[in-house]
Amino acid sequence: MRTPSPTGPGKARELIPRRHRARRMTALAGALVGVLVGIGATPGAPSPIAEAAAAPMAAAAIVPGQSTAIVGTPSGRCLEVPNSSTTNGTQTQLWDCNGSAGQTWTWTSTKQIQAYGNKCLDASGRGTANGTQVIIWDCNGQNNQQWNVNSNGTITGVQSGLCLDANAAATANGTKIILWACNGGANQQWASPTTTPPPTNPPTGARPCDIYASGGTPCIAAHSTTRALYEAYAGNLYQVRRSSDNTTRNIGLTGTGGTANAATQDSFCSGTTCVITVVFDQSGRGNDLWYQGSSVVPGSPQSRPATATTESLTVGGAKAYSLYINPGNSYWRDGHLTGVPTGAAPEGMYMVTSGTHVNSGCCFDYGNSETTRKADAAGAMDAINFSKQCWFGGCSGSGPWVQADLEWGLFPGGSSSWNPNQRAFTSKFVTATLKNNGTTRFAIKGSDAQAGSLYTLYDGSLPPGYSPMKKQGAIILGSGGDCCKPDGGANLSAGTFYEGAMVAGYPSDATENAVQASVVTAGYR
Repeated sequence: MRTPSPTGPGKARELIPRRHRARRMTALAGALVGVLVGIGATPGAPSPIAEAAAAPMAAAAIVPGQSTAIVGTPSGRCLEVPNSSTTNGTQTQLWDCNGSAGQTWTWTSTKQIQAYGNKCLDASGRGTANGTQVIIWDCNGQNNQQWNVNSNGTITGVQSGLCLDANAAATANGTKIILWACNGGANQQWASPTTTPPPTNPPTGARPCDIYASGGTPCIAAHSTTRALYEAYAGNLYQVRRSSDNTTRNIGLTGTGGTANAATQDSFCSGTTCVITVVFDQSGRGNDLWYQGSSVVPGSPQSRPATATTESLTVGGAKAYSLYINPGNSYWRDGHLTGVPTGAAPEGMYMVTSGTHVNSGCCFDYGNSETTRKADAAGAMDAINFSKQCWFGGCSGSGPWVQADLEWGLFPGGSSSWNPNQRAFTSKFVTATLKNNGTTRFAIKGSDAQAGSLYTLYDGSLPPGYSPMKKQGAIILGSGGDCCKPDGGANLSAGTFYEGAMVAGYPSDATENAVQASVVTAGYR
């Protein structure tokens, strides 16, 4: 991505809707239908949930943490946020089950019924009267967003004690959802389909690159400062250099397929300052990422390596350190001869990052970039961007968002217009994915890396002027593709990198789901 000046375009606009308390209260039940159908569901395409829901429905209890459709007993139709809208105040309804994001919900341990991971089922205006609309609204912890899921099949508001109700006992598509006094009616009965498949679980011990390989899309680069990305990997993760004597030490694993040996770093860096000079490639192709400004990758005078000890964390209970990117830090590799896809060849990628260390500077990326380190052409890049940067304007909220850096733009969807299916990911740990077949289609997804399924932000055509792709096959981490070469330029972005990989080929949704499950199982804390 072309690096703008700090005062140039790219500042996200924050739109804060005002809540209208004096409106008539009917019910917006969309929130109950849709826990992140982000199990990689393509908008408009039936998911396993949809296929299960389309069949005769066997009732099952709704349990905390479950991501599922919520089905009205007499109608067999799903509770839905119409058109998978994310607009505060949208009223929910009954509709034929189709597996969309607006028909998947999660009942949390705090009694919220969440859609999209950040919207809650809400009694409009904190209403407690019959006829109160059930809507979606930003989750805020108030008791009008808390619900009891009862053994008799009813769902009652904690604040009001009223039942979630299909208005007028109707069963047709478009029937609105409201609150009403509990009366034993069938239109107040809700269940989840027993045939909904459980979340994808990877084979015991499988790491992300094992999963990609089994799906026919092998990793051509794999980087992490926290853990092995192959079950059989026994090499080093990264290298640190200390300031006291400028010596270096490779940081490996506690065991084959294990987590980082943070104790080695702690001992080596005790009483001095350490930086991360290189993140090693675990794929065996030699796609190591050296900091821009090193002897391996000469860079601008402003470029420098990231401090090695800024952030510690645990993975599966074991201590590790992140690659904590601040302005001036960037890592790069020319991989066009070592397996990184070029031209219109299909590829995919993922990374685990953080929603708590971000900014709107250009451009916190991980993925395919220019070998020239210049902003050469539309389609010369294909990288995940995670930031608060609103490149084209018109964004809703302030991020951070998972977008695609395809060069000459950070794309929230298939055009320069804002994608209404976008959402911010503000959790401590975030999974982001991108895949691009190089000619007709790309998809971006995101999720909390500690729990839940991937949420499909966009899956569709490439932006106008970006087909075919013109990838050059370098790898960038921490900055835009035109950053940090010796004749000037420095990274302006901030971000955190824990792990990530790039693959040859277009990964299936099932493969990406299994990678997300592996990340969750890793236990980032």
